[in-house]
Amino acid sequence: MKIIHCADLHLDSKMESNLDKEQAALRRIELVETYERMVEFAKQNGVRAILIAGDLFDKTHIRKDVKKRVVEQIVDAPEIDFYYLKGNHDRCDFMEEGIDEIPSNFHMFNADGWTSYSCEDVVITGMELNDSNVSTMAQRLVLDSAATNIVMLHGQQADYDGKDGAEIINTQALKGKFIDYLALGHVHKFMFEPLDDRGVYCYPGCLEGRGFDETGDKGFVLMEVEDGVITSEFIPFALRRLHEINVEVTADMDLQAVAAKAREQLLDVDDQDLVKFVLTGERELDDELDIIRFVRLFENKYFFVKCYDRTKTLVDYDSFKYDKSLKGEFVRLVQSQDMDEDEKAKIIEIGIRAIMGEEI
Repeated sequence: MKIIHCADLHLDSKMESNLDKEQAALRRIELVETYERMVEFAKQNGVRAILIAGDLFDKTHIRKDVKKRVVEQIVDAPEIDFYYLKGNHDRCDFMEEGIDEIPSNFHMFNADGWTSYSCEDVVITGMELNDSNVSTMAQRLVLDSAATNIVMLHGQQADYDGKDGAEIINTQALKGKFIDYLALGHVHKFMFEPLDDRGVYCYPGCLEGRGFDETGDKGFVLMEVEDGVITSEFIPFALRRLHEINVEVTADMDLQAVAAKAREQLLDVDDQDLVKFVLTGERELDDELDIIRFVRLFENKYFFVKCYDRTKTLVDYDSFKYDKSLKGEFVRLVQSQDMDEDEKAKIIEIGIRAIMGEEI
């Protein structure tokens, strides 16, 4: 039997933090389309169940068309059982609005206690976590040791320093509970670790990256259950990937040299992807990097491009030691201040540009 484990789809996100209005609208549509592609993948590959471990949606108010498309995929795949566990972003009861009858292949969990479903030879158990039940959830979990047990939860694993806003899951407390596969949601990157001698825990990550804190391959986990043994693999499935490209700059490099170095790291980047460049290293005080021009070298080659200048400015203080101009006086004044050297360099750079009448 094949099972898909996905989470953190965040459907109907506005996607406006980086993108212009047109790009954001397109990405908003693509999130739903990737969900639909995943269901089609399940149909084509004989998947028996899809586990959605929280944050199917992004906020309270979801457009009716999006909710309708989600329901249509469930209704149109009666051979697949959908197990939906609400996450901390899920605030809408999309199955209760305008739906005459909830599909028989759609199953939910609640916060009152653990709920279990049998799906062929597998038992799928889950519970929505909140402030009142998270501390006792492990001791209340009772599973049959002879069964093949999948447990669904949405929250942040205690040892992971990442996204907040959800309950903390103490995986230590879940050891020895006869769990074969702990299907988690909330962390937006793929994580696969041993739980105990019997089972593992897994975050599939998000289905599509939405910001540059979600770079790399995104997708879902495909499990296969045979004779009570669960094997799994991560399936990259996002329509677009996000990349953060770090480019080390040296003082002798001009803009074209910086761009050439950046291109060396773009060999596996698809032209439909999103790219953020981060320029680091050192450059001379009077050697300004034209970031707008740098971005223009790449922006027509990829879906979206941005660049952050994180370079450090080199200041030759000796050259200003006897300079009687306003620049020299300004440099010496800043140099005498009690502050970080990098901060001094930035202030000097901006101040000299202002003295020269340049736009800041």
